[in-house]
Amino acid sequence: MASKIFETVGKLGLGLAIVGGVVNSALYNVDAGHRAVIFDRFQGVQDIVVGEGTHFLIPWVQKPILFDCRSRPRNVPVITGSKDLQNVNITLRILFRPVMTQLPRIFTTIGEDYDERVLPSITTEILKSVVVRESRIRQCPLLL
Repeated sequence: MASKIFETVGKLGLGLAIVGGVVNSALYNVDAGHRAVIFDRFQGVQDIVVGEGTHFLIPWVQKPILFDCRSRPRNVPVITGSKDLQNVNITLRILFRPVMTQLPRIFTTIGEDYDERVLPSITTEILKSVVVRESRIRQCPLLL
């Protein structure tokens, strides 16, 4: 009799453990300041951006890709030339964040490390144009 009870409790415990494991793998958390894009193995990246909180997904079919959407600083040291052929050392601090509605497009075209791929080239170009523009402004005589 006691062995029958232990066998029943064991089967019930095993069943609960399996159900709990499936439910646990179907839940994911999106922290404050983050957003998620869902990658589906059959349909690809979905166009829906998931907000903060606890959400469901289909285990082993869908995978959440988390993005940090808070403003983050990045320091970029750049050596550029001025109009009078002098080297100028400038450290530029950039505060950036992704556009939340464009996260699926950012993930499909650039990837999760979009800041490492995009920011260095953009900052170098813009900084050089600003240095050239400022050197022109400072060299112009004032008209009174």
